Amino acid sequence: MVEKTVLNIGFDDTDSPKGMCTTFLAYKIVDLLLKHKTEFLDFPRLIRFNPNIPWKTRGNGAVSIRIKTRNPSKVKNQIKNLVLKYSDVKNGANPGLVFFESDTIPSEFTNFTNLAMWQLIKRNNAKRFAKKNDLEFFYRGNGQGLVGAIGAIGYDFQDHTLELLSYRKRTKFGKERKISTESVKIMQEKTYPNTFNSFDTKKERILITPHGPDPVFYGVRGENVSSLVYATKILKSDEKLDGYMIFKSNQGTGDHLKNELNFENMKPYASGKITGIVSNTPKIVKGGHVFFKIISKNHEFWCAVYKPTGISPIASNLIRGDKICVGGGVRKASKKFPRIINLEFIDIIHLKTNLSKSNPICKKCNKKMKSKGQNQGFQCIRCGKKASKKITVEISRKVKKQLYIPNMSAHRHLTRPLQRIGISNKTSKFDKSLSWFCVYTN
Repeated sequence: MVEKTVLNIGFDDTDSPKGMCTTFLAYKIVDLLLKHKTEFLDFPRLIRFNPNIPWKTRGNGAVSIRIKTRNPSKVKNQIKNLVLKYSDVKNGANPGLVFFESDTIPSEFTNFTNLAMWQLIKRNNAKRFAKKNDLEFFYRGNGQGLVGAIGAIGYDFQDHTLELLSYRKRTKFGKERKISTESVKIMQEKTYPNTFNSFDTKKERILITPHGPDPVFYGVRGENVSSLVYATKILKSDEKLDGYMIFKSNQGTGDHLKNELNFENMKPYASGKITGIVSNTPKIVKGGHVFFKIISKNHEFWCAVYKPTGISPIASNLIRGDKICVGGGVRKASKKFPRIINLEFIDIIHLKTNLSKSNPICKKCNKKMKSKGQNQGFQCIRCGKKASKKITVEISRKVKKQLYIPNMSAHRHLTRPLQRIGISNKTSKFDKSLSWFCVYTN
């Protein structure tokens, strides 16, 4: 009997702003493979890469699948056909598909993935990588999807979350999604802290439903399979859905902000973090956005905090000398500004004492004295007591030494929510009973 081969499959960029979804393609691939009794070695993997890439469709996510098969050639042909069928090439999708037969993933893959997490990787680099490492690959359009396809195979989980994506029937693609707001609230209350970012109670906003024409009806993010499946039983909608699949993901891990930015690597669209000292008084511009500068290793960098994040009041209350660590994406230089880091978090490490000069207080009347004129000292208008100079007073700070992250509604896919700070989900038992995959019979 022919021995089984471990086959790693990676694919990306099969969607466009007008339709389809790379995870939906994964759902169709898994459905087909399961009908042929294929052995899965792990959950399908949904890997989110650098969110600041300008040509990303939505969340810059790619998918990889790891299986064992006795007929890899047949599987490859079947998957290639599905990629062609479910890629929205006519509306700008640039699908990439990669096959790698191996039980282990070489470090070259992981290094490529780590770069894609925070840098801009050019598609020609991906093509060269595929050829150099003798990978079987296929693409349409310009081949941009090869970057994510390779990266999804090479990702090495140090922490992970899971996401249950529920899919619509084809007749419903592009139509309004209707889900009970109350059921989403109840679901979040009953599954917390094992799910996250489902409903923003401050803004009364549902966060599990996308707004585009793609096949996803909702996505629930969490820490384990049982909580996600339980969530589906609480959520209520009149729409009959096609099914769901649970992905293992790096969402909610803050992956893209782990790299240290510096003067040399702060290229346009890069993501990362930097520690420095606030070097000017923050400026609030029209719209409530805040701009300030920090000095790090003898270089000065502009930072921007936009009002929708909800952390602009924190930025506006920083003063010169505060030591902070900030994370975000590098915006391309413009006529008005050099490269700017658009902030996704502010971690205040040390607060400088805010001192200010003030007219002296009359100890007898407990009132501020009035100036008698330039270089003429001060005098209490009640009792006539005099003083020669101003006093130094400490102004209380409106911020604390802590981590500040955006409002839940402003979170990106990779943003680590507060409830996951300090949590590292290293193991997640892969359930071969298929509770992670379901096609509804109705």
